[in-house]
Amino acid sequence: MKKIIVSAVVLVSTFAFAQENDTIKKSNDIDEVILNKYYKKYNEKEGSSSLRLNEELIKIPQNITIITNRALEDQQITTLSDGVLRNVAGAQRLEHWGDMYTRVNMRGSRAEAFFNGVNVTTPWGPLSEDMSYVDHIEFVKGPSGFLMSNGEPSGIYNVVTKKPTGKDFNGSARVTLGSFDMYRGETDFDSKLSEKVAFRLNLMAQNKNSFRKYEFNDRYIINPSIKVDLTNQTVLTAEYIYQKAKSSEVGSSYVYSFDGYGTKPVDYTVSDPGIAPTNINDHTANINLQHKFSSDWKLTAQLTYMNNHTLGSDIWPGMFDQATGYMIRGLYFWEASNVMKFGQVFLNGYEKTGGVSHKILAGLDLGSKKYLADWNQGGAIDLATSPFDTNSNIYTVPSAGYPTFDGSIPLEQRANPWGTISQNYNGVYLQDELGFFEDQLRLTIAARYTNVSQQAYGAAEQKGEKITPRFGLSYSIDQNTSAYALYDQAFVPQTGLFRDGSTAKPITGNNVEVGLKRDWAGGKWNTTLSLYNISKRNAITGDPTDPSGIYSIFLGRTRVQGAEFDLKGEIVKGFNAIFNYAFTENTYTETTPSAIKGQRVPGYAKHTVNGWLNYTFTQDNLLKGFGFTFGGTFLADRSTWDWGSKDSPLEMNDYLKFDAGMSWEDSKIRLNLNVFNIFNRYLYSGSGYSFLQADGTYKGGYYYQAEAPRNWRFSIAYKF
Repeated sequence: MKKIIVSAVVLVSTFAFAQENDTIKKSNDIDEVILNKYYKKYNEKEGSSSLRLNEELIKIPQNITIITNRALEDQQITTLSDGVLRNVAGAQRLEHWGDMYTRVNMRGSRAEAFFNGVNVTTPWGPLSEDMSYVDHIEFVKGPSGFLMSNGEPSGIYNVVTKKPTGKDFNGSARVTLGSFDMYRGETDFDSKLSEKVAFRLNLMAQNKNSFRKYEFNDRYIINPSIKVDLTNQTVLTAEYIYQKAKSSEVGSSYVYSFDGYGTKPVDYTVSDPGIAPTNINDHTANINLQHKFSSDWKLTAQLTYMNNHTLGSDIWPGMFDQATGYMIRGLYFWEASNVMKFGQVFLNGYEKTGGVSHKILAGLDLGSKKYLADWNQGGAIDLATSPFDTNSNIYTVPSAGYPTFDGSIPLEQRANPWGTISQNYNGVYLQDELGFFEDQLRLTIAARYTNVSQQAYGAAEQKGEKITPRFGLSYSIDQNTSAYALYDQAFVPQTGLFRDGSTAKPITGNNVEVGLKRDWAGGKWNTTLSLYNISKRNAITGDPTDPSGIYSIFLGRTRVQGAEFDLKGEIVKGFNAIFNYAFTENTYTETTPSAIKGQRVPGYAKHTVNGWLNYTFTQDNLLKGFGFTFGGTFLADRSTWDWGSKDSPLEMNDYLKFDAGMSWEDSKIRLNLNVFNIFNRYLYSGSGYSFLQADGTYKGGYYYQAEAPRNWRFSIAYKF
């Protein structure tokens, strides 16, 4: 058992205090806290300033969901891959990278990863964000050109970090203990150093093993930030985040079988304790300058630098024989450097001409990304004469020993040309939201110009440019209800290399969407219903028969259509809820080498249902401060990532998981206990795959990842 980390702990934003939206506390939030200190704020009315729009969500002609810090705390979520998506209708994740990277899928394709308003999506990354420095997460469904960055037509998620509040000293500490030797400590110090300077520091340290043998995930976070009021109109905010991750190799969570899914014990693994850990060092620096010319006009400039270095390995079967159950495991090293630089300038303004109001957004977005990787080292850890027995429970040392990694040659040389991916882009965005009839009817007219050049896997440089329009219409039926319609386009250069040496063309897509939004009980809870149709061209996905991850396969034209419903907020005093449902139908609209017209696109559940219910006693009696929680997730008619084998016919079972918990809190202390997967169901996700046999042929089987059996987390937090 790993030693307990003695580290004090985080979250000024805990303890039933309403979260601050970036740096400005809304007066109505303060009133809510004073009236009811047990008010759990699951519902936000506006997004962060990095969302650009400076408008209430109910007026924006798009489906936007915000996961508040209080929801993250109640659910004891530690990283983006750790259950966050239960709060968003239709959002799922591809399990391949475990807790290292989080690939979010929704509305038929990958959602672009944003960080404080900049697009940090890469083929391998970013590192899953730890919640110790996250204020809240914004999910935007469909194309989002107003963020001034090219992205998939499915949408984006934007991680918004904690910033100094400018208040007098606030601090909090939290310690979390859990199943599988989980020890986690967090601290959050937030104070103003003078009338013009505020400072915040978040620290986190975690040791965590797994229900699988030999698997672990340790993390350490340092996150200082400072806010300086340069003048009465100008504010400078700077932050730095260092993440250190040390974990078992990618692939340690995979199970391989010819009998189907869920056929091995839940703790089964093909990993080995002698494999060196994967180490990741991640640095992020962000500088934001805001200047108000007047109450109606504001200019924002932002610079972001990200540098991620990974030295790790991946275990994968080289041969897996059906007749004997013997396997020869391959251990593949990779060293990677991921450097990204971004610059943004955008202007928000408001004017009125006659009876028509104008909300103006204009911006410039510049970005540079360079990924270098050496995937060319590794080898078998088992001999053909002494293979790994997948049917044995007795541990044996790998018969071939462990390959060694040679980093004596600089990575730049080892990565060229096949391990290099670079992209440079610039974009200009212009938008005018015209308000009619005292802003009751709002018409959005906008366009983005994107120019991009990129080079990947040794292929010739690709260049592209495109203007993508955006039209939105939103109508306030009454003060609390609005209906909207949206037409938007996406343009996404993508890095993909096919086995014939050709490269992928940019993705283009159209989104048509209508929806209805309503605030209930004075805005304490909210519902959103949306219907959409997205057409997408030139889509690709990773070739699962290539363990190096270099090659892709062509998907072609697809169409995804569906319906989504979200409910969140305080229904009655003390009772808070998050509930969502999504219907997703994703099919091919043309015949391709990988599929035929009308065939279903793999990798999505047709029906997803999530719920999280919490009741806290607020009456002045012995039960005051006690709370009870119940949550669940249901995925029905889910398809596998089945590209590897046509003779692996089994589909995955429906997914059903329930969680429950209890808590107690007062103005200073909060205790929280959650039990996940309370009915101890065998939960998994996976796909079919073709395995090399001992006689040189291939036979279809299955690979999958099991989720944790019943497990618990307990946290105690103190607010200074």
